[in-house]
Amino acid sequence: METMDSANACATPAGLQWRLAAIIYDLFPLAGIWFACGVIGVALNGGAAPAPASLGAWLQLALLLGASYAYFLLSWGRGGQTLGMRAWRMRVLDEHGRAPPLGALHLRFLVAGLSWLPAGLGYLWSLFDPQRRTWHDMASRTVLVRMPLPVA
Repeated sequence: METMDSANACATPAGLQWRLAAIIYDLFPLAGIWFACGVIGVALNGGAAPAPASLGAWLQLALLLGASYAYFLLSWGRGGQTLGMRAWRMRVLDEHGRAPPLGALHLRFLVAGLSWLPAGLGYLWSLFDPQRRTWHDMASRTVLVRMPLPVA
């Protein structure tokens, strides 16, 4: 694990607006990943889209979720940032300002999905939490911080 450096020490918790900006930005690489998964799914189904509620449709959904999971876990595990988070200078850290363990990242992804279900309440929670934490921040004992501008 990396130790807290001066940049992490100067970081501030990311507000909801920055989180949403990163989510929107991350939809672009995810769309490309989902398109590739769709092509693979159609190819494996003999050139046709799977019928609704069929085994093929469920397998296609599992492929999409697995690819999304891989995108976030690989991004967070290698530097603590997705492409969207890089654009807005954000990083996932543990409670001590270090790179989070892999188990915390798995839990973060799973609870982040659940945070959307009750009308986004898990994300809106950050508006009322003094440390701007979401449900997945609290569950995984991680924090999303905004890094200071680099000094030239």
